[in-house]
Formats: sequence, C-alpha cells, structure tokens
Amino acid sequence: MNPPTRSPDDLYDPAIPGVHDERPVPVCHLPTLLREFRTPSPQCTHFQSDFKLQFVGLQIAALQIAGQEVRLGQQAQRTARRRRLGAALKELRESAGVTVAHAAAVICGDNSKVSRIETGRHCITTDELTTLLDLYKVGDTGIREWLRALGSEDRKQTWWRRYGELTPGFKESLTLESEAAEISVYQTQVVPALLQTPEYARVLMAGTLEPRPKETVDLYVDIRMKRQIILRRENPPKYRCVMQEGVVRQQIGGANVMAAQLRRLVSEGQRPGVTIQIIPFSQTTFAGAGGSFYLYSYPEPMDFHVVQMSLLDGQRFLEDDDAVARGRRAFEALTASALSADDSNVLMTSIADKFEQERGARDTP
Repeated sequence: MNPPTRSPDDLYDPAIPGVHDERPVPVCHLPTLLREFRTPSPQCTHFQSDFKLQFVGLQIAALQIAGQEVRLGQQAQRTARRRRLGAALKELRESAGVTVAHAAAVICGDNSKVSRIETGRHCITTDELTTLLDLYKVGDTGIREWLRALGSEDRKQTWWRRYGELTPGFKESLTLESEAAEISVYQTQVVPALLQTPEYARVLMAGTLEPRPKETVDLYVDIRMKRQIILRRENPPKYRCVMQEGVVRQQIGGANVMAAQLRRLVSEGQRPGVTIQIIPFSQTTFAGAGGSFYLYSYPEPMDFHVVQMSLLDGQRFLEDDDAVARGRRAFEALTASALSADDSNVLMTSIADKFEQERGARDTP
C-alpha cells in the first residue's frame, strides 16, 4: 500500500457550534464495567504499566460510586484523520493475513478494540501503532511516517480545550484548520470565520434559530477571534477564499458593521499567502459547487486532504480521494469564474464606500 498521492488539480458557517453530533452515552452497572478490565497476559509487558494505572483509577472510581450506575464517556470522536488511519490499518492487516484476534492479542486488547481503531472510533497510542506496523511487516519508511503523522492528532495539546465541552463537529473544524498547510474556502452566505470582524461575528452568533444568552455569544466570538491567529502566525497556511458578490453586499449588522467588515477583507487580502476573490453578479458562467465548503490540505508526510460542508444537521467531512478531487475541481472552477484579487478589492472598496455614504446621509439632519 502506498501513501495517497496529491491530486493534479489542489447554511451555516462551520465556526458556529450548531447541532450536536453526539452519540447516546451508554450506561452500565459497575460489575459489568469491572469485568471489561482484565489482567493483561504476560506477553503484554510493555503495556502493563499503563494498564495498571488505568485499573487503579477504575478501582478508586468504584469506591466512590459503589452501588450506583456508572455512566461511561462517549466513544472517541471519529475525526477524518482517525477514519483515514483506521482504514489504512485495516487494509494493511488484511494484506498481511493477520486476524483481528491476533492483532488484538498483540496490543493487549480485545477484538472490539481493534474494530474500533479500524473504524476510527478509538484512538491509538504510538506504541500500539508501532506494534501493529511491525506485526503487519510494514517496512516502508514513508508509509510508517504517514501513519504516525495521521495518528499524532490526539497527542497534541489544543488551545480550545480550556473552553470545555464543544460539539464534535466544531472541534474537528478547529483541528483541521489549525494544522492545515492550505485552506480553500467557498462561501455563498457569510464572510468566512477567519476573516470576520468581532462585530460581524457577533451578529452571526446571535442570529441562530434558538436564542443564545449574551454570555454564550461572547464565548463564541472570543473563540472565533482566537482562531484568526493562524493567519498571523510565523508559518501561516496558504488561504484562498472565493465568495459570491451577495456575501459582501448583504448588510449583516447594518451599513456600519458591513463597511468595517469589507475594509477588513481588503486589509486581510494584503497578507502574504491570502487571496480573496469575488464572483460578481455580472458573471454569466455557472460553476455548480453545490453550496459552501472548505478544503483543507496538509503537508508531507501526512499528505492528507479533507472537504468540509455544513448542513442543517451538522458538519460533513469527506476525505476519500474522489470527494477531494471533486472539491478541488469545483474550487478551481469557482476561482476561474471570479474576479482577480485586485479587481475584487476594488469592488469591495466601492461597496464599503457606498455603505459609509448611506450611513452618513442617514446621520445628516
């Protein structure tokens, strides 16, 4: 098996935590829970230390809640990277002729653990990954580095952990954009999150179907502003944004807010690696993209790409090669139908001037 090769081609803003894509939290009785943690076999000595710590922690918890039901945490979030890693491990295992039971025994788990790893529902440690790659006789350094890079997601500290519980789809959005080497965005409704002013973002946060308290709106605005740091860091991602003209003409928040937002877009477009283009109303060709989407690309050795789309029931993350290739082709077609970055700046500046003139006329007695 070879790492994936790059393609020859490269409703609601996903930044707003929306529908909770959460699975029911299973409930079990304490005796059943304790039976799941069996003493590891002698051949699993390199995992015994971690296991003992987990088992001691479980015993302490048992003393605290004896006689009551235990509510287990959710299954691991099936992020795009976990799904890709799991699928690759399954392919390697089957190619090597190794059974699920054999793989489970080597990493001191059971069959369900291996199945959850291969479906992206369970994270895998560095030691477990190395053990499985050795078992599957994967000698190709490139493949091993690629899989290690995919598996590194869960071992990194993230700044958004301090905010507590966030929806799984939102957390995956944060992870994808924080590590991407290139972000391509097509928007039909609103200015993308990484380019928004605080005032514009606040109007969006407050304009949900279910009213939010001011404290919640403040929290989400704060998170959004912190996300924008990635465009100002030492090694920022390449950022390309294509928007329909309606996005920059709709007066979200009023003329004053929108004029400031447009000035911000023109300013952000001057940053190295940032390109902002507008598809004008006068464009007669049509590029059917099917709605707003994000395309994230990652450097070697991960060489990984994800298309993200926002739907009414949450986020969709597509990482298979065909979906990514379609996303790339769609984005290039949209880029070709848009004004150049310079002409887009001229258009946005003229619209901002008009908003400010309208505001001035209203303020004049």
